[in-house]
Amino acid sequence: MNSSNATDAGRVTSGETRSTSARKPEMFTWQGIHEPRLEQVRLLMSSDQRLRASGRLVAAGPDEQFNASFEVSVGESGQVTRLLLRTATVLEERQCSLSRTEDGAWLVDHGQGSKRETFNDALDVDVQFAVLFNAIPIRRLGLHREPGEHALPVVRVSLPDLSVRAVTQTYKTVSVADDVSVVRFKSGGFEQNIKVDANGLVVEYPLISKRI
Repeated sequence: MNSSNATDAGRVTSGETRSTSARKPEMFTWQGIHEPRLEQVRLLMSSDQRLRASGRLVAAGPDEQFNASFEVSVGESGQVTRLLLRTATVLEERQCSLSRTEDGAWLVDHGQGSKRETFNDALDVDVQFAVLFNAIPIRRLGLHREPGEHALPVVRVSLPDLSVRAVTQTYKTVSVADDVSVVRFKSGGFEQNIKVDANGLVVEYPLISKRI
């Protein structure tokens, strides 16, 4: 990992410049199935693949007690352009920002200066416990509309410590319908069928979360 500043060749993409096709913001809430956990998101989706969201996740289980807030922007090509995360436990607070540059690198900042990473050319970010982020690759690849299967490099952010690493995740369409489609998610030895709505947003993620 090398420290670097954004240059003309590595300017951060915003993905937020045009809003002519934007819809009205909506609120979505997911409840943990086996753990006392709640995720609520204010979401603005466009008619293309652009997306802006701000949300909060609260975990109150015996083994995990923390809260997290995030802001994420997705550009018109369906790629994450920027993510800001903050977490708090009884002992400490942390923050992290990830920004994708025009040349495909990532700038990662935990409050001590940016470090430039490639993360295997990942376009997507997955935040632990936050099911909103499953919708981003599903929408970008249209897996809720037509069959497909993709093994993807993904930037994985763990909560609440905000550690960041590259992983490989696989998304595969199981079934497509007008109201609810099913996409199979695989990461390491974990596999699960995720139900998503017509916009690619999670309706139910078995063992993890369901929309309320």
